[in-house]
Amino acid sequence: MKILHLISSPRGEASFSIKLGNAIVEKLQAANPESTVKVHSLIKTPFPHLEEAHLNSFFTPAESRTPEMLEAVKHSDDAIAELQDADAIVIGVPMYNFSIHSTLKAWIDHIARAGITFRYTENGPEGLVKNKKVYLAISTGGIYSEGAMKAYDFTEPYLRSVLGFLGMTDITAYRVEGVNMPQFKDTALEKGINSIDI
Repeated sequence: MKILHLISSPRGEASFSIKLGNAIVEKLQAANPESTVKVHSLIKTPFPHLEEAHLNSFFTPAESRTPEMLEAVKHSDDAIAELQDADAIVIGVPMYNFSIHSTLKAWIDHIARAGITFRYTENGPEGLVKNKKVYLAISTGGIYSEGAMKAYDFTEPYLRSVLGFLGMTDITAYRVEGVNMPQFKDTALEKGINSIDI
């Protein structure tokens, strides 16, 4: 098994999404002793936000691309190759303002390519990134998995939608939540790690 661990938290060792993601990776390795792990920090090596050059390169046939377009499309090509090479993808998802970190959104913008990771057919859109297992390691300051604040959670619903659109429909989410709430913060990480079932 080839495991890709994507990190999108800028908090380093203090990050709960990184700790939860590491725990998921460790359990995957325990269940698959021959597995390999590639860690990609979207913080240390971020993808650029999409600009005109990227979009022009995406929609220009490869044989017609200028040197500038070839350079612009390289980020996307590399990200898609890395994704396609993995069997399991562990994505660290800290919540920022009810949604995902901008570095993770930039990564998504580079992997969502018409004709490459999805296509439109007579029967509607078809995702082309198939046979992947995705694990979301979500961390939040409050409780968003249930209760009054659930409607404010745009992390898991968005990722399930956009990744599913690309063909990655086998998605499991684990959470460390309530890390800023006095009654939950001391046990939040342990509870999240204990919930992992590989």
